[in-house]
Amino acid sequence: MLGRIERRYRLPEGYFKAKLPHPSRSASGFNLSGIDPAERRRMAWHLPEDFNSLSFQKREEIVEWVRRVVISGSTDYRQFQAAAVRQRYAIRFPGVSYGGQAPQNGKIAVPVDDEQGWIEDPDLLSGVIDAPPALAMEMADLVRFKTSALTSIGFQRNGIWAEDTASQKIEHLGLMFGALAASKQGEVSGYGVPVRQLTFGLLLFPGIWDWYLQWRESRRGFYTTWEVDMLRIALAITKQDTGWLRQHPELLQRVQPISGLISQSEIDYARDDWHGACADFHKHASHRVKEIQRIARVHRDPFEPIMPVLESASPVGEYRKITEEILRLMPDEGRYPRPAAEAVRSFLMLRLGLHLGLRQKNLRQLMLCPRGQTPRSERILEKMKRGEIRWSDTLGGWEVLIPAIAFKNAHSSFFGDKPFRLVLPDLLDLYKYIDAYVETHRAVLLRTASDPGTFFVKTVKTTSTEAAYDITSFYEAWRLIIQRYGIYNPYTGRGAIKGLLPHGPHNVRDVLATHILKQTGSYEQASYAIQDTADMVAKHYGRFLPQDKAALAARILNQVWEAA
Repeated sequence: MLGRIERRYRLPEGYFKAKLPHPSRSASGFNLSGIDPAERRRMAWHLPEDFNSLSFQKREEIVEWVRRVVISGSTDYRQFQAAAVRQRYAIRFPGVSYGGQAPQNGKIAVPVDDEQGWIEDPDLLSGVIDAPPALAMEMADLVRFKTSALTSIGFQRNGIWAEDTASQKIEHLGLMFGALAASKQGEVSGYGVPVRQLTFGLLLFPGIWDWYLQWRESRRGFYTTWEVDMLRIALAITKQDTGWLRQHPELLQRVQPISGLISQSEIDYARDDWHGACADFHKHASHRVKEIQRIARVHRDPFEPIMPVLESASPVGEYRKITEEILRLMPDEGRYPRPAAEAVRSFLMLRLGLHLGLRQKNLRQLMLCPRGQTPRSERILEKMKRGEIRWSDTLGGWEVLIPAIAFKNAHSSFFGDKPFRLVLPDLLDLYKYIDAYVETHRAVLLRTASDPGTFFVKTVKTTSTEAAYDITSFYEAWRLIIQRYGIYNPYTGRGAIKGLLPHGPHNVRDVLATHILKQTGSYEQASYAIQDTADMVAKHYGRFLPQDKAALAARILNQVWEAA
């Protein structure tokens, strides 16, 4: 109707629409026959308003583009992930902690953007079956051994697992046992070992590991560092003096011969000389690690979704365009209070991520102390293993304080047992939006739900009454922000960056480290931005520096000529 009025009075196209506040929601009534309602809802935001008036071929082209680029992300790994996730075979350990996550509907949801790339297997998202009681008890003993504050009398260990590490190891070992138990004739093509025969004693035998490594290679087509990490679990549990498996020879009692994998003679040898068998396997696994490291390939390049940002002269400046796009499409608070609150939350997620460079966990668990209230003491935060954003009257700004123990690399030389403390800069209306979020928008998101105390809270709905983000929902929230505001859509004109793909919150650390590398050439300064060491930065981000070294040197040398 507005278009008709514009044509009647010869006004520019879009004249009235430009004067309307953006509702921050998609149009409705699209002709998307053959597409289920769930996918239709995800797709609607990314379709042009004149979608129904376009030709059939054009509509097909747009739908294909949205599915490939926006919804799934068009990387080889995403395509592999979509295919592999349909296969169900992993073993679940319901009596053992999964890092605070309770499996839902037989599934454990795990994101795929960890900073070191260890969560790079879509099988972690597969359906699972419960472990038999004996195997579950063995897993519980291993987790207790590696996570308890004090080692049990008579045992030795080298290092402990943090909560997230323990969750990772449980899941990865569950995949291995699940592959062994899966049917040979099924889609998974496992080995068909009866579930009742599964025991950690099997992990002492080279045949088991060689089959599993080759099975993984056949599924993916090549070896990756994932297999190396699995072998390192085997090395750790069979290590002399401190290996958990090495200190539990009784686990051999449940081991039975498996045709093609374990012979009776191998079991007899292990029974006669347990420590000798452990030493032999440890040597075998060490050789396998070296062999796989030589030929391992990268399947999931963590930088691929944000490559247009990292390749720009100013990665932070490029990524900042997403926050500007959020403000450009900000809905009117009076007419659309909840969409406005969600937009402000999205804006602050990205802004705080860019200023703080925190890992997902630390950003997600950041507590809030509003103005006028007494902030939590450092001791309380250490006990909670969380940080806090609070108003500092002394410093006149919003301060973020996070105890060192809350970080994954708490004992890194970066911290020196001192907390992370930073006053956020009041740049480009950051304080204005923080104050508005704390005073107004956060309550709109919470509605009547109990307040978890964290700075970022979910939108509470009738189907989702839990306000606190978990590792999966926070990742999905960030990914949704990128899909809506980050990826440039040539069909709607919305989106900030051409060539960007969906990604999670960890990639903002890549943006910060790469930006400082490009500007200074210093691994040490880049490490300060992401609370890590120069060695780690050199290892993960050095690939972005070579092409900028000459430019950095030229910038310094050119000053001589400019002065003349």
